[in-house]
Amino acid sequence: MRYMISLASLAAGLLLAGCAGINPYYDDAKPHHRPEGFVNNYPANPAYRRPQTGFVEGWVARVKNWTSDGSARLPLAPIPVRKPDLAFIHANKAQPALTWIGHASFLFQSGGGLNILTDPVFEERASPLSFAGPKRHQPPGLALAELPHVDAILISHSHYDHLSQDSLRALYRQAGGPPLLVAPLGVDVWLEENVTGGDRSRIVRLDWWDKLELRGHEIRLLPVMHWSARTPWDRNASLWGAYAVTRPGFSFFFSGDLGYSRDIADIAARYPGFDLAAIGIGAYQPVWYRNSHVSPDEAVRIHRELKVKRSVGMHWGTFPMGQERLDQAPRDLAVARREQGVADDAFFVMAVGETYRAQP
Repeated sequence: MRYMISLASLAAGLLLAGCAGINPYYDDAKPHHRPEGFVNNYPANPAYRRPQTGFVEGWVARVKNWTSDGSARLPLAPIPVRKPDLAFIHANKAQPALTWIGHASFLFQSGGGLNILTDPVFEERASPLSFAGPKRHQPPGLALAELPHVDAILISHSHYDHLSQDSLRALYRQAGGPPLLVAPLGVDVWLEENVTGGDRSRIVRLDWWDKLELRGHEIRLLPVMHWSARTPWDRNASLWGAYAVTRPGFSFFFSGDLGYSRDIADIAARYPGFDLAAIGIGAYQPVWYRNSHVSPDEAVRIHRELKVKRSVGMHWGTFPMGQERLDQAPRDLAVARREQGVADDAFFVMAVGETYRAQP
């Protein structure tokens, strides 16, 4: 009975929270803007189209997935975990480095003096429910208390496995002052209401191709194929995107969540290449997930088309978001590398807690 009451309370709360009005940033000169929200630049791949289901059927399936034991998705082998090199992380100012916290959460040290977090989620579940939803397979590779002072946080979109209220509130209270919160249009409104207590001074909102200059770095939000939602009633009310972080001598690409689309060619036309990238490789089964996420094969194509020197696979091994096993993506990545002629050390996966030290 308590479980049913909790679900009913959640539904009522989501209904109230999700009754959004018009898009406050609507610009009719921009094709991806709509009065009620945002759309992708390019049509979805019809080969990945999801079978039609009604609203009720769709959410029944989600709840069933959230409350299953997840045994069919358990890894065949332990997910690699490594003790973080805290001495290096806290002393590092000059070497580009990437530490995997888990899923899409990284500490990116730019080599130019910035500590940047991507999509920080430190909670046990990526869910609006404390008792159900995708459960973390292992603790974060870095605990909140182990982080160096964070200068900026890049948020790719509003899904629960990328946008965490509790994590962001804790980070906003860090010693030494709050980080800069960089977010797509609409997510800034959520941050103001749920994280900063109405203070907008540390929030930067970006549309696609908008840029932020920060201490010698350029941070730009890039268009990718995905979608957004926090409730059943606010689909695509806020924008989504990938990020490019560049400075003289080094460039980093963070994919966020994306499906493979012509957006990749558009990004490649504006950037000569990237030194380092974090690209999603998980949550690609069943096939209709691939209008929102990329398979390892598509991730390797993105790596090649963006002319990335070194790519790290993310969005696997932490939260069971797709129907494949938690460790299936690295095996499929190895096949994709071989088939596309990409060296093993050019696109690899890391242990949770591991730091990759890039050459500046």
